[in-house]
Amino acid sequence: MPPAIPPLELNQQELEQILERALTAPLAPDDYQKLHAVLDTLAYMTQLLENKDTTLQRLRQIVFGASTEKTRQVLQKVANQGVSSPASPQPPEPSHGTSAPQPPSSGPAESQPSPGHGRNGAQAYAGAEKVKVEHATLKPGDRCPKCEKGKVYGLATPGVLVRLVGQAPLAATVYELEKLRCNLCGEMFTAEPPARAGPDKYDATAASMIALLKYGSGLPFHRLQGLQGNLGTPLPASTQWEIMAKTAAALRPAYRELIHQAAQGEVVYNDDTTMKILALMGKEPPRPAAEETAEEQEDSERTGIFTSGIVSTRAGQKIALFFTGHKHAGENLATVLVQRAQELGPPIQMCDGLSRNLPQSFETILSNCLLHGRRKFVEVAPKFPEECRYLMETLGEVYQHDAFCREQGMSAEERLAYHQEHSGPLMKALENWFTAQFAERKVEPNSGLGHAIRYMQKRWDRLTLFLRQAGAPLDNNVCERILKRAILHRKNSYFYKTENGAQVGDLFMSLIHTCQLHAVNAFAYLTELQQHAQELAAHPSEWMPWNYRHRLESVRVEKH
Repeated sequence: MPPAIPPLELNQQELEQILERALTAPLAPDDYQKLHAVLDTLAYMTQLLENKDTTLQRLRQIVFGASTEKTRQVLQKVANQGVSSPASPQPPEPSHGTSAPQPPSSGPAESQPSPGHGRNGAQAYAGAEKVKVEHATLKPGDRCPKCEKGKVYGLATPGVLVRLVGQAPLAATVYELEKLRCNLCGEMFTAEPPARAGPDKYDATAASMIALLKYGSGLPFHRLQGLQGNLGTPLPASTQWEIMAKTAAALRPAYRELIHQAAQGEVVYNDDTTMKILALMGKEPPRPAAEETAEEQEDSERTGIFTSGIVSTRAGQKIALFFTGHKHAGENLATVLVQRAQELGPPIQMCDGLSRNLPQSFETILSNCLLHGRRKFVEVAPKFPEECRYLMETLGEVYQHDAFCREQGMSAEERLAYHQEHSGPLMKALENWFTAQFAERKVEPNSGLGHAIRYMQKRWDRLTLFLRQAGAPLDNNVCERILKRAILHRKNSYFYKTENGAQVGDLFMSLIHTCQLHAVNAFAYLTELQQHAQELAAHPSEWMPWNYRHRLESVRVEKH
């Protein structure tokens, strides 16, 4: 599915003002960016309109994004529109096989807190400073002031009070060092700065916060500059970049080790999204020195720029990697797999059906995303509601089985056997239903439904790998979720200026999102890596998000 066009906050009056300014003087950088975005949008829309397969509904979905793809809401929307399917037989009832055991109910719906209530208990504030407050007049063992007979004792669970305060993302402390001068010889004496002042103006925590705001939350440097200025703690955008570039150089061993660890994964997910690097716009990548095939010649003329997301999983470890440049997701995956140990077999690869996601020089056990196939039916649901209902409900049962396996903590082999017993008959009935639609002339092959069915038939073996290979996933959602970080950066900052800037962004996004996949405090992690840069360079494998705390404890013990 083509990426949705990022919304451009520009009205007709603003556009006319830009054109008027262009008549009298060269365009300012902001005006150039807005005008460039308008032209990009016009070119993209023209390309879509020239495609005979682009319907009005499809165009709206591409430009504004799909509001929802949940089965219940998609079918409810179709019902509300009053659209009926063309005269066609009802799809057969699927063979469900042995009914799958369901996890016990968690209680009536009214007893569950409604989502988005916004309330959190004190235990949710893991990063908060904890202050113990003793009773002002009593201590354990004292006589009870009420009955004057018993003795009070301490409870294991204290009372809690949470108080939140606002502060600048980066705070500054000004140390005024007293200066004394001898009135006879003129010698100057300056007070020694306290130890907490540190040797550098910008603390390691400052670099961690800038990285989290920029590459973790999509806050551009210039916006942080404005926020800090308004709060009385100026932090120029150029200074922020200098801090990020310096910090990235110190943390590069961790990024390289992440790539090495990812190469040993059991399952790898990959996909990409468009990106902009101003220094590469309109330029071709360097041509290979060796003789080129026709395919290589075509690739060498590529001018597109992408951010590839790769997620590697192994034994509970999840690693997120980002690569930005001319290479597609498959080429970046090949760059990772070149470090794979020879004794390991080919990994399971999950991606969509595009050939550019395949690492041509490396063998993988290929699996395709079920949700990409399902999306084809969501798009045509208004015209074929009953047929699409059958597919969506069938896949819904398959996902229920997968969720049950996850809740029960099944091993990969147990999950495979469970899917073969409970999901196998469902998928077989669906495959037979696909065949019957064309064989019995119930569906026109060139219709929207026909295209959706043929998409899944063409990739059926790869879509059903989870029924034959232990550990094979159902979809590529985990990779698409991490790519939202790159999309967030693209929507807020628009582009990278240079290749080096893109590499710095890839490094921080990889470290930050890998921390999130392991529920690790990314701020604390980045800070510790900076404070132990020498140990990181010497033993990078011991400073990964999932094990750095153990190494940190060892370092502290050694120092004491």
